[in-house]
Amino acid sequence: MNTENEMKLEFDSRSCNEGFARVSVAAFLTQLNPTLEEVADVKTALSEAVTNAIIHGYEGKVEKITITCRIFDQTIEIEVKDHGVGIEDIRRAMEPLFTTKQDCERAGMGFSFMEAFMDTLEVVSSPGKGTSVKMTKKILHTDNRYER
Repeated sequence: MNTENEMKLEFDSRSCNEGFARVSVAAFLTQLNPTLEEVADVKTALSEAVTNAIIHGYEGKVEKITITCRIFDQTIEIEVKDHGVGIEDIRRAMEPLFTTKQDCERAGMGFSFMEAFMDTLEVVSSPGKGTSVKMTKKILHTDNRYER
């Protein structure tokens, strides 16, 4: 993989920072001249990953979430990482409607949305050590008007 550009963002695991993360990644993505639909897809998937880290990873504690974005071959790769409680059974956690938080609105659909809106999704997790969610999306619309 030949990285053309990269950025890293670290912020507190507060729900008010989810919007900040969405806007930051969307701004970084603009160099690929995406369509509005492509931007919306990336923002939706990112929002789900960040929300999972806040709600499930840290369970309400304020810790750090890290987002790393890489651009290569007209593709954006986004990694959302926490150092929270981790996931015991990733396969089960990725099943639609499975949740450990029954009282949360839209619970159980985060990974399904990430899979639906992105081209690839990889989840790596260790109980007690945290979770890394890595997603990619090829940006098809471009006229290369932005200099890299």
